[in-house]
Amino acid sequence: MDPLELVKLSALMSRTSGRREISVALIDGPVNTSHPALVGGNIQEIPGKLRSTCVRASSTACMHGTFVAGILSARRGSSAPAICPDCTLLVRPIFGETAHRNNGMPSAAPAELAAAIIDTIQRGAHVINLSAALLETSGGGEDELVQALDFAAARGVITIAAAGNQGIVGSSTITRHPWVIAVVGCDEHGRPTAESNLGSSVGSSGLTAPGKNVVSLGTEDRPQTSGGTSAAAPFVTGAVALLRSEFPNASAAHIKLALRQGSGRRHRRIAPPLLNAWAAYQSLSGN
Repeated sequence: MDPLELVKLSALMSRTSGRREISVALIDGPVNTSHPALVGGNIQEIPGKLRSTCVRASSTACMHGTFVAGILSARRGSSAPAICPDCTLLVRPIFGETAHRNNGMPSAAPAELAAAIIDTIQRGAHVINLSAALLETSGGGEDELVQALDFAAARGVITIAAAGNQGIVGSSTITRHPWVIAVVGCDEHGRPTAESNLGSSVGSSGLTAPGKNVVSLGTEDRPQTSGGTSAAAPFVTGAVALLRSEFPNASAAHIKLALRQGSGRRHRRIAPPLLNAWAAYQSLSGN
C-alpha cells in the first residue's frame, strides 16, 4: 500500500501543501539543497558549528538529512512523499558528514540535541522533527535536554521523535517526555516493525507511521529506499505541519489530541496506534 494512503495523508495533502508561515525544524544531517526536487523550496539554514548543506553527497549524514527532507519538503510529483513542501523547512544539522550510523540512525549527545531544539524554537519553529538517536555518554546533558523539551512545550512547539531502531522495550529521555510524540515504524499492513523500539510511554503518547520500504530523495538525483523510525517520524511531522496550516488558531495541545483521537481508542499498550491524518483533520474541523 502507498504509505501516504496507509496513514490517510493523501486526502489531507489534496487540500493543502502547507503554508510558508508554518516552520518545520529538521534536526538531522545536512541537506543537499541543490537537489532538483528541493531547489526553489522554502528552506532556511540555521547557522551552527556544522554546515547545513552537503559537502559530500555520498556521506551518511547527507543521505539521511536529504532523505528526511524529501519526505517533508520535496516538490510534489517527485519520487518523495513531499508532504508539506510549501511550509518553511529550518535545517539544523546535529551530526556531520563523518558521523556513523547507530543501528540505522545517526546519534547526538543530549546537550547537542538540547542546543539544536532551542535554536530552532528561537527561529520560529512550530514543529520539530528529530530522527536521531540519543548518544549514551558519561558527560551528562540529560537535564539540559529535558529543559529544552519543556521549553518547546511552553512555546507550543510540537516535537516529533523517532522511537529508535534497537528492537527493545524501553524509553529514553526524549521518548518518555510527556510532550514528545514518539514514532514507531510499521510495515505496509500497519504492523510495527521488529526493529522499532516500543514501551509504555511510546504506546501511551506516540504514533505509528510507515517505516519500511519508504522511497524518498537520494543525494544524487536518484530515489533512495530506506526505513526505520527515522523514516516514520517525518510522516507524523508532515501531518502536524499540514494541520497547523489548515487550523492556524488551533493550539498545539488540540492538534496532539486530534492526532490521538483520530487514530482510534486503544487500550494502554506498548505499541502506539497508527497515524490517521484525515481523521485528525475531521476532528479539528468538527466533522
